[in-house]
Amino acid sequence: MIEEISIRGLGVIGAATLPLGPGLTVLTGETGAGKTMVVTALGLLLGERADAGAVRAGTASASVEGRWSVPSDGVVADRVRDAGGDLDDGELILARSVSPEGRSRAVVGGRSAPVGVLGEIGQQLVVVHGQSDQLRLRSATAQRATLDRFAGAPLDAALDAYRAVFDRWQHGQGELEVLRAERDRRAREADGLRVAMAEIEEAAPVPGEDAELGERAERLANLEDLRLAASVAHEQLSSEEVGGEPADVLGLLDAARRGLERAAAHDAALEPVVQALREVSYLAVDAAAQVSGYLAGLDADGSRELEAVQDRRAVLAGLVRKYGPELADVIEYATTGGARLLELDTDGDRIAALEAQVTADRDALVALADEVSAVRAAAAARLGNRVSGELTALAMAAARLVVEVSDRGDYTPTGRDAVSFLLQPHADAEPRPLGRGASGGELSRVMLAIEVVIAGADPVPTFVFDEVDAGVGGAAAIEVGRRLAGLALTSQVIVVTHLAQVAAFATNHLRVVKDAGGAVTASSVERLEGEERASEMARLLSGLSDSGTGLEHARELIETARSLVP
Repeated sequence: MIEEISIRGLGVIGAATLPLGPGLTVLTGETGAGKTMVVTALGLLLGERADAGAVRAGTASASVEGRWSVPSDGVVADRVRDAGGDLDDGELILARSVSPEGRSRAVVGGRSAPVGVLGEIGQQLVVVHGQSDQLRLRSATAQRATLDRFAGAPLDAALDAYRAVFDRWQHGQGELEVLRAERDRRAREADGLRVAMAEIEEAAPVPGEDAELGERAERLANLEDLRLAASVAHEQLSSEEVGGEPADVLGLLDAARRGLERAAAHDAALEPVVQALREVSYLAVDAAAQVSGYLAGLDADGSRELEAVQDRRAVLAGLVRKYGPELADVIEYATTGGARLLELDTDGDRIAALEAQVTADRDALVALADEVSAVRAAAAARLGNRVSGELTALAMAAARLVVEVSDRGDYTPTGRDAVSFLLQPHADAEPRPLGRGASGGELSRVMLAIEVVIAGADPVPTFVFDEVDAGVGGAAAIEVGRRLAGLALTSQVIVVTHLAQVAAFATNHLRVVKDAGGAVTASSVERLEGEERASEMARLLSGLSDSGTGLEHARELIETARSLVP
């Protein structure tokens, strides 16, 4: 329930606060005073598109703030917390500001949020009916949605089961169409994959093999240089003596060590040097052995091995060019390509299985659509009868609302039903679609009658009616007010009206006041009670707020309204 709405800088409203609360609140005021701006302000809080032209001239921005009383748990509270906001002792604050450039900012529960969040929350809090809603009521989509609201939980359950099968059927059909349409392309892809898999399998590349082969090719290409360097090194490390003199490192080290050993007998300081020469000799012997082993391991016929290595590298390079850019990618392609080939090779089986599944889903879909249609048809009969009863009380005694449910011939997420609201003005007339068979005033009453009926099956916290009584007068207007008051027994109802017969039923009467002082018109809102309320209703009746006859009639209307509401 909306507790209060504060408006600043919106259209003709400079600053105004609307105290609302439970029951039936009516807003009245002179033409141009800004009653419509109140509905516009509420629309901003409910996420409607912002109009920069509605920002009051000379103000930095237009702003609207609303305080709602909502349960601390439930769909609304959860969505507010998901958006980063929170409730304050069961109170939700929504705010919206609009700049003259059209920039808009929304606040939900104390935190900035996308404007779309206001719309999501608003759907759970308020139903707004205005002149534009009469146009929407003429659309087949709106009529189906209205019937579905009335049908309630039984239809929701049937639709949930239907949609689960519908989604699976749609998905299966889509996949089947793709497989059939691309069968030839996928067959060509499978043939290409088979060739590739055979080529890669025959080559059998090993991870890192290309790098290893590159190193071997480099070694084999320089084999003679390697052999010569190793031979020279070995000769210099360990060779035969020439002329009795040592010609290699080992001989020289041995000669130096023996000479120092003899001298060390006379000076112990030479002993560490002798020990170092021994260690160097060991290292030189080990190095000579390694070079010797290296020479022994060099291939005798490196040219043949080099040719084989180069051939293998050429094979791998060909694979990389086709399936690369790296050898690792070739190996990965063999893995993924095998899985893809398995998928493509089972297309025939997959198509057959999908065809069977789609057929089964279609049969199930038909049966579930029949259930949805049956629930809708039963609800349509009840809705038509109950709305027709309300129309009788709204001075349309001979009129009947006929709700037809027919087969549209195709399946959609909402079933295969086409829903039509027809108005039969009297017993001998043919029912005609609402768009062609009802005036604006009749549409207003039909819309109100529908909401009164649906409120029992699908209650909404707050209803807002913007001049729902347009084109209505006399006894019909009193019945409109009575129905609005009845609706207000279970929901908060806010009505913008120009009829005293409707205003008489208010439990909270607000007047939008226009101040014409100065060059700029400004409006604000005040609550009316007692004689002030009677004076405003006299103005609505006769155009004169101080007319004695008008005041007497206004007081009579208020008393009549009190007697008509339980």
